[in-house]
Amino acid sequence: MSIDEAQWQKGLEVFDKVYGPGSSEMTRPYRDSSFNQEIVGNQFANLWASDIFSMREKRLLVLGATAMLGRADLVEIQMNGALINDEFTDEELDFLPLFILFYAGAGNTTTVFRGIEAAKARRKERNAASK
Repeated sequence: MSIDEAQWQKGLEVFDKVYGPGSSEMTRPYRDSSFNQEIVGNQFANLWASDIFSMREKRLLVLGATAMLGRADLVEIQMNGALINDEFTDEELDFLPLFILFYAGAGNTTTVFRGIEAAKARRKERNAASK
């Protein structure tokens, strides 16, 4: 598989919009990987770039799926991007685990809570560093 440069660049741009400025740098060493081309050239350049759902709505879909994986690290990555983009208020962040609890179970939701709290802590560190 090979994608053209325009599709690759669009994917990198959207990647940075989703996860924060400079986040796409981690993908650059793998430019020639078919797997990475699918992620950058389709998942980001097409799906995340689509306006069918807002970025926040897409993020909520990913959060629900990620909750079922029980991976606080992946939740933190999503929530970190959401906080960089001001997609959720603190009240909404506190509500997310309460709502997901009834669908994902207590164990998986504990990881959602931990991921959100870790992202909030990173935001606090970023804010302190920028002062």
